[in-house]
Amino acid sequence: MILIDGKQISASLKESIREQVALLPEKYGRVPHLVVVRVGEDPASVVYVRNKAKACEACGIRNTTIVLPEETAEEALLEKICALNADDSVDGILVQLPLPGHISEAKVIETIAREKDVDGFHPLNVAGLWQKTPHMAPCTPSGIMKLLEAIGIDPKGKRAVVIGRSNIVGLPVAKMLLDANATVTTCHTRTVDMPSVTREADILVVAAGRPKMVTADMVKEGAVVIDVGMDRDPETGKLCGDVDFDAVAPKTMAITPVPGGVGPMTIACLMENTLKCFLELHRQ
Repeated sequence: MILIDGKQISASLKESIREQVALLPEKYGRVPHLVVVRVGEDPASVVYVRNKAKACEACGIRNTTIVLPEETAEEALLEKICALNADDSVDGILVQLPLPGHISEAKVIETIAREKDVDGFHPLNVAGLWQKTPHMAPCTPSGIMKLLEAIGIDPKGKRAVVIGRSNIVGLPVAKMLLDANATVTTCHTRTVDMPSVTREADILVVAAGRPKMVTADMVKEGAVVIDVGMDRDPETGKLCGDVDFDAVAPKTMAITPVPGGVGPMTIACLMENTLKCFLELHRQ
């Protein structure tokens, strides 16, 4: 069984980005600039935003973190985003999700300029993924595909099952696997007799948001299991994924741990997208 080390793989990607960024000031006079906006004090968001700032520092990317109070009005946040869209010194914009309930996430995502959308959530970027036209790919699905590549897994001809249908992970990673010539089945928490579906998977991607939902009887012997979940074990309170790691791992050919698997790759791909945004804006 291979433990897929997202920390090590992401470190290699970030080092490559750092080397590329180091060459940019001589040609363009500055480095890429990522602005992250956080609204409120959600504990998980505080950690995620801090980790993104650390990754920027490691890659030589300029980072600005804007923290707004929880009661910030939707209109005020949209105005802030519009100002960042118009700021030529800003290459990438990310608004940390989730947002307080009175703010529409859809409106926020649509307001971020497509060319500065480092998350890859803007409708035009989503459309580009499905239509195979130029787009910014979403970070977590991109990270998953890089993990598979790093351990020598070619999805071509394999059966892949994705549990989850969100526009952030489930649907985009299903499309990427399909584009890599896998046969893909997408299911979700209401799928009837889910084990009969998941046991067919050579590659199983789990993004359901349910702690330890995937048990050993749901996994094919020798499968590759990618766990996107980040939950708290209801019994121990410790971090866990959507997969019951201890029970499932012995059956797999390779599996991602939680934490340390997909998460680090998501942030590394965010750095890669920031660099791409910078380069695209300078080609215009």
